[in-house]
Amino acid sequence: MTETELPRDQLLALASHLNSRRDSILEKWRAAVKQDSALTNATTLSSAQFYDHIPSVLDSFERNLCARSQAAAVDAAEVQKELAADHGLHRWHHGYNQQEVMREWGHLHLCLVAVLEEYDAAHPEIAHEVMAFARLTLAQLCSDGVNESASRYARLQQVEAAGRLRDLEQALAQLRSLERQRADAWREAAHDLRGKLGVVKNVTEILTNDRLAESDRSEIRAMLQQGVESLHALLEDLIVLSRLDAGHDRRNITRFDAGAMLRDLCAAMKSAAKERNLFLDSVGPESFMVEGDSVKTLRIAQNLLLNAIRYTERGGVKVGWSEVAPQTYERWMLYVQDTGPGFEDGLITPLAQAIKKSTEEVQVVEQEAEKAGQDSTFVAPAPVLSSESKHRPDYQPPGEGIGLSIVKKLCELLDASLECETERGKGSTFRVIFPRHYEA
Repeated sequence: MTETELPRDQLLALASHLNSRRDSILEKWRAAVKQDSALTNATTLSSAQFYDHIPSVLDSFERNLCARSQAAAVDAAEVQKELAADHGLHRWHHGYNQQEVMREWGHLHLCLVAVLEEYDAAHPEIAHEVMAFARLTLAQLCSDGVNESASRYARLQQVEAAGRLRDLEQALAQLRSLERQRADAWREAAHDLRGKLGVVKNVTEILTNDRLAESDRSEIRAMLQQGVESLHALLEDLIVLSRLDAGHDRRNITRFDAGAMLRDLCAAMKSAAKERNLFLDSVGPESFMVEGDSVKTLRIAQNLLLNAIRYTERGGVKVGWSEVAPQTYERWMLYVQDTGPGFEDGLITPLAQAIKKSTEEVQVVEQEAEKAGQDSTFVAPAPVLSSESKHRPDYQPPGEGIGLSIVKKLCELLDASLECETERGKGSTFRVIFPRHYEA
């Protein structure tokens, strides 16, 4: 007897019986899964999440049993396969592994077999061929369920593995980039150190000249003292940088008055600015209480200010501090603005390039925040003052890498962001955005 010759009324009655027992079938399936000690994820799912696409799969099974034509049966089978694949996807998202998905299908198969056997025993008049067809169709259902779920699961594993590989490759590329930046920074430090040692060596050789006049000798001694002090400061910076690179420095969070600290720093540095005929202005609240590491915050401000004074020939430097969008973010800003030479692509240190890149990334985040309806603006510093200094076409600010390297490392330690705006011949503005509070 072919499929088209099967008693259609008996197939319809069987499909109707399965539909009437739907709730019972699903409950028994879930109970069997809960009793399986190898299946633990099911207990975390609600009834709707657990049943997922299975009721629709059973609908397709019932339609397949009483299909009027081979084409209708094929259509029902295809829908059944797609639903089974979607069920596998659902289980993946809920943390199932492939073995757990297959075991669940096995329990469903056993529950449906039990219902068919009960129906067969209760209806002795039913044709043997009808029950054989029903069992074959059920076997095909569960086979498709296992195969399609496993296939979808395997594809998802491949996608996830490819994603992990891509993430790993990106992490390795970033690591290589960081190593190159670190190597460049230390190479620049070695260049600065060699230059300062050369100055000390030359001055020392001049002092050994017996024909040198005493008045000149006094001036050379002053130059030697200045060179030794500069060399000592560079060595101190190198020690600090090596400690930061090694991760030996820790932050000590306390509450302190950043306004008083920065105003005192500017007052102490006015004489250095005056020696170079530069102005030094400070702008910010007299008292400005924040949480943070006062020593490391002072060092950041000090290094930025020293660099600004050292490489500014005309005009001056402005130091400011203020809130950053207090209604939205608990942050505050320190900025150091100079009228120095500035720099542009191709004439800046690798560290400055890294700072420029991080600045661009911060600006992207700010723009995305604005799109989301957040207020991510901050109090902007005064416009950069113009400079009338004339610079050689090949001018490059010398040796500012160590100070900025320390600033960048300290910012990372304090969860602060470092931004830079610069224009060739018009100066630079460095901004440091600090958290206003730190979690204990």
